[in-house]
Amino acid sequence: MTVESAIDIETSLHPLDDPVRASLRGEHRRFATWSGRVGRYDPEVARFIGHPPALDEQDWADLATLLGPGGSTGLRGAGHELPDGWTVLAEFGSVQMDGTALRVAHDPELEVLTAADVPEILDLIARTDPGPYAPRTIELGTYLGMRIDGRLIAMAGERLHPPGWTEISAVCTDAEYRGRGIATRLIRSVGAGIRARGETPFLHAVAHNTTAISLYETLGFTLRKRGKLTIVQAP
Repeated sequence: MTVESAIDIETSLHPLDDPVRASLRGEHRRFATWSGRVGRYDPEVARFIGHPPALDEQDWADLATLLGPGGSTGLRGAGHELPDGWTVLAEFGSVQMDGTALRVAHDPELEVLTAADVPEILDLIARTDPGPYAPRTIELGTYLGMRIDGRLIAMAGERLHPPGWTEISAVCTDAEYRGRGIATRLIRSVGAGIRARGETPFLHAVAHNTTAISLYETLGFTLRKRGKLTIVQAP
């Protein structure tokens, strides 16, 4: 297969079939580093690697270059045939959910978070563990937060940004304040900002987080596809 035909096949995919590379080639190109068909975000911004569904020998070499010795990352899909020296660290299921039917609403009680809020954001992330969040993740899009008595107790925001779509991510609430509908308010308000740009929200969740998935379904998200994430480590 020629490079040109490979690119044609990749660009014919739905944006959500390859959201990392679609983001890195478009809205997030300023954060991108490429080696062949493999791209990565600036690690201070996000830890994602974009790659073809099936990696060939050159793709693995390019991935090793981007990760560096002993570096690790998550690869979409299962059944990857690892070259000598590579190690599978973990595998887990995931779901991708389409927010076309998400019921959105701006919430004036939420505040837009800025770089000045990053220390508090990272503290909240450490307490609630919604997934990876780096010191400059806030640069990926709009993040909204809720404060009670001046303390940041919940947040959600925008992450991957393939053409026509924006991912809602980092949805988290301090344990003391759960069960009050705060996550719902955050998701609907982040979604309202996405819709105002003429885009459609989507999100990812680990397959075993059935509580979160059930919440997303009540808000109008629908399952688009199930997948698997394989965590690999370079030689």
